Amino acid sequence: MHAEIGDRLFVESAVAEVHRREAEIVGVRGPDGGPPYVVRWPDGHEGLVFPGPDAHIVTGG
Repeated sequence: MHAEIGDRLFVESAVAEVHRREAEIVGVRGPDGGPPYVVRWPDGHEGLVFPGPDAHIVTGG
């Protein structure tokens, strides 16, 4: 997985009742654009994320 600041992180849900989550990548801590990422969620909360297999990156702000 590779990301740059401004990309979007999407975390899909395994159940229909729970919506996917989307965050803006505001920091990249791993080498060569790899995880972990610092993300900002829509509510303004920021956190460090190690994306799992249910996550994907969409490039471009």
